[in-house]
Amino acid sequence: MKSDIEIAQEAAMLPITEIGEKLGIGAEELEPYGRYKAKLSDGLLRRLSNRPDGKLVLVTAINPTPAGEGKTTITVGLGEALSRMGKKAVITLREPSLGPCFGVKGGAAGGGYAQVVPMEELNLHFTGDFHAITSANNLLAAMLDNHIMQGNELGIDPKQIVWKRCLDMNDRALRNIVIGMGKKTDGVVREDHFIITVATEIMAILCLAEDAADLKARLSRMLVAYRYDGSPVYAEELGAVGAMMALLRDAIRPNLVQTVENTPALVHGGPFANIAHGCNSVRATKAARKLADIAITEAGFGADLGAEKFFNIKCRTAGLAPDAVVLVATVRALKYNGGVPKAELSEENLEALAKGICNLEKHMENLRKFGVPVVVTLNRFTDDTDAELRYVRDFCLARGCDFALSEVWAKGGEGGRELAEQLLKTLETKPSDFRLLYEDELPLREKIETVAREIYGAGSVSFDPQAEKMLERLTALGYGRLPVCIAKNQYSLSDDPTKLGRPEGFPLHVREVYVSAGAGFVVALTGTIIAMPGLPKRPAAEWIDVDDDGTILGLF
Repeated sequence: MKSDIEIAQEAAMLPITEIGEKLGIGAEELEPYGRYKAKLSDGLLRRLSNRPDGKLVLVTAINPTPAGEGKTTITVGLGEALSRMGKKAVITLREPSLGPCFGVKGGAAGGGYAQVVPMEELNLHFTGDFHAITSANNLLAAMLDNHIMQGNELGIDPKQIVWKRCLDMNDRALRNIVIGMGKKTDGVVREDHFIITVATEIMAILCLAEDAADLKARLSRMLVAYRYDGSPVYAEELGAVGAMMALLRDAIRPNLVQTVENTPALVHGGPFANIAHGCNSVRATKAARKLADIAITEAGFGADLGAEKFFNIKCRTAGLAPDAVVLVATVRALKYNGGVPKAELSEENLEALAKGICNLEKHMENLRKFGVPVVVTLNRFTDDTDAELRYVRDFCLARGCDFALSEVWAKGGEGGRELAEQLLKTLETKPSDFRLLYEDELPLREKIETVAREIYGAGSVSFDPQAEKMLERLTALGYGRLPVCIAKNQYSLSDDPTKLGRPEGFPLHVREVYVSAGAGFVVALTGTIIAMPGLPKRPAAEWIDVDDDGTILGLF
């Protein structure tokens, strides 16, 4: 059996101009980065603005497990299947982060015969968007510290600086540091912190901005610190926004690539869903709807994180209304939720399946709260038995959810035909009545409690005293109408990763709250979630290499 990277390296890619031609994009409307990837020009995006919108389909999943779910693989395979059936489909995904790629999760290009290519470039430097975001973030940090050293005219309190430096790499040693050590000219000594690039506010802003003007306005109103008198300091006051825009000028343009079957894909932005809002850019999603009959996007991790934030943050901000949701699960993952160890998941176990399917059921119920029709798909593994597949199918149909099997990893678009046919039927027969979970007017605390109870299943929500004070402070500053972005572990519906299945009535603990004023949401940190991951004992980087011919090995 071939590996993902072997399949990707054998793919017969078309020149990116030919992929553009499939969508009616002229060569002059693309800005090529080599032969197989390009950015969409601003002129193209303006030209598309008057076109009607195609259907919008979100792909999400149950909570991730070590058994794997394959959400991105399903997203890519579904697009390939629709294309094979003569439908004009565009896939729109997030860009991978280097941190997980070299850590434990691996790349984010899909897998098997349902992946985006060029896979190695996508998973590594791609078109440099993440580097631009990292540079813009750290430029602002440098200018802030320089301002303090050069006289601090703004009266910034060094103990109330909320802007953090970033790096697109898992490096736990940088989570909490002291800067400014050494000579007087080396800066003011203070505590500082690093977060991973995908968790930065600039990443969120890039993914939520409508255009360059909106990007600039959002960068200007980022809250970076507080003065000694307690008043906020914004990025525009440091004079950094113009230079940040120069760094981000090209990064805001969506990237066009293709799948191994030459289906067009827009890949742009990459916030994590456990510590950020977890969706690709609004610009890419809107462009895909203009270019295609059906735009297929995905949101990170389980539906309790990515889908909730897609609805309550991205759709609210951009005025989007999805037409359907595809909910991905695997028999293996459901058995894992039923208590089966990873080493025994290949054995048929209907009892464990019946016990663990409650996780899928909760996500089905959650998605219906947003008024969007749901199609459940099982990402089929070779050791799944007919009895297990039939059990899940009957379970879903009995609860009014459409269902389809998927075998896109092994068969590409052909393996996604059943899912594509079911999705088309759902789109034709079940109109979406999309609605948000909470209104803007609801107080911040109640928004957090609403998500915790309605989506996670929590029985109560507690707040650290400093979180309580910050909620009051942010409300007084005028941020009370913003949506909330809850940072939570991805492995469980609760804030405890060991609670599998469908935990209910548990207490959710919020330890910290802050505002991403430019992005337009309030962040609540729960449990032990952190914004700078660490590497595992044996990081994936140990298996990555380059041979004498320059071919990358070990990337997955």
